[in-house]
Amino acid sequence: MNKKQSYYMQTDLIFLFTLFVCVSLLSIYNAQQLEQYEGENFVLKQIVWFTIGACIVAAIQFLDLEQLQKASIYIYGISIFVLIVLLISPDSIARTINGAKSWFTLPGLSLQPAEFTKITTILFLSAVISKHKTKYEVSSIKSDTFLLAKILLFTGIPVGLIMLQPDFGTAMVYLFISGMLIILSGINWRIILSLIVIISSAGAAIIGFIIKFPVLAQELIGIKQYQVNRILTWFDPTQQSSDATFHFDRAYMALGSGQLFGKGMGSLEVNYPEAHTDFIFSVIGESFGFIGSALVIFLYFMLLYKLVTLGLSIYKHSPFGTFFCYGFLSLLLVHVFQNIGMTLGIMPITGIPLLLVSYGGSSVMSTMLGLGVIYRVAVEYSIQNDYLFK
Repeated sequence: MNKKQSYYMQTDLIFLFTLFVCVSLLSIYNAQQLEQYEGENFVLKQIVWFTIGACIVAAIQFLDLEQLQKASIYIYGISIFVLIVLLISPDSIARTINGAKSWFTLPGLSLQPAEFTKITTILFLSAVISKHKTKYEVSSIKSDTFLLAKILLFTGIPVGLIMLQPDFGTAMVYLFISGMLIILSGINWRIILSLIVIISSAGAAIIGFIIKFPVLAQELIGIKQYQVNRILTWFDPTQQSSDATFHFDRAYMALGSGQLFGKGMGSLEVNYPEAHTDFIFSVIGESFGFIGSALVIFLYFMLLYKLVTLGLSIYKHSPFGTFFCYGFLSLLLVHVFQNIGMTLGIMPITGIPLLLVSYGGSSVMSTMLGLGVIYRVAVEYSIQNDYLFK
């Protein structure tokens, strides 16, 4: 094998991706045994999405990080434009589902633009931060405040459009990603501490207001009744009706019933809604038990560890690549923590999928788009590392 070929053979990333595909297909196959959607073969569809995703990863390898950095502003702009088009589109192509106008519903295909905008926003924020760090080699309170303002502005635009859908769960993902990038960008700790105090106080005040005055919160904030119920259920499930806690009760029961080693393939006994998407971790727990669940979490840990080490290694060659690694790490981290957390009852129930495992075309393809950039970062690090030791 020649050197050029070896650069593109990132065996650790390929191995991790293969394991995630196996976990996803096995879990979705088991979830289908509940027969919630008759006549649907989600395993076959997921294979199609992963195949398209693999092609996306391959296509990105024709671009280098410098080209991606320069193109990031245009990619970001297009994604924002698509979010605007979604809001003004007629119901015939953008139907309201579960109270939110978040999907383009085309014949035989549904796409959620906000999932792709997560990646384009990370891409653009990485370019903004790396360019700023190059321009202001010696930072100051003024330059750090300017960087903070840019990050908040370019995050606030998609967040505002997504809140209009409304999709509060997805909007919170964007805020978490920007928060992590703010911390990792090296902004002065006094500014970060002040921001944390302001956001924490505002968040606690809003949640407290919703809990204390749920009816008034619906009128003033625009939050829906089912969203109020989810927050109340998360805060104190013992005080809620069985209808309000149904999703959590069933998912928690399924997860616990798997015990240490699980019930095995095709042996699900607890029926709960959206088993192949939002509550896929309950399927894993019931099917493969504590051991299987722990192995899946360890698999995510290995991917996160890879992103950390890759980000640290590539910084001298490409700060842009480093910040993209950290942004994508933040995306994975918030999705995994929120999805598994809501199954365990430590987080409120949202529609946030378990990335690389849950069924979903938009989720899989957008995640693979991000992985494509990560793969390119790994390729360029291999090239630079090889030149370094020649």
